Amino acid sequence: QVQLVESGGGLVQAGGSLRLSCAASGRTSSTNLLAWFRQAPGKERDFLAAIAWTGTTYYADSVKGRFTISRVTTKNTVYLQMNSLKPEDTAVYYCAARPGTATTQANAYNYWGQGTQVTVSL
Repeated sequence: QVQLVESGGGLVQAGGSLRLSCAASGRTSSTNLLAWFRQAPGKERDFLAAIAWTGTTYYADSVKGRFTISRVTTKNTVYLQMNSLKPEDTAVYYCAARPGTATTQANAYNYWGQGTQVTVSL
């Protein structure tokens, strides 16, 4: 089993920045891919970014250039740096992990954190 705990969410004004963290524990050696998703009220859970054990990164077009995913392997922690935030970025942000290769499909991920709320005001 792998446990994921997100932190770093909060309230920020439009144009501001936030950095989310996701700390992984347990059988982290079984996870190749760590990813970030978000879900706004009444909407589906959307893929944002992922990073593989090799360091290869993947981004959704909607956040490319604004969000950056990174990983500190020694700390078993993955980060999501979010810049130029917009009100439409308001959502619950989730960290997820899977042993396989990159995919944007939420149902392909085996492990999930509890989520952290990000609210962007005008």
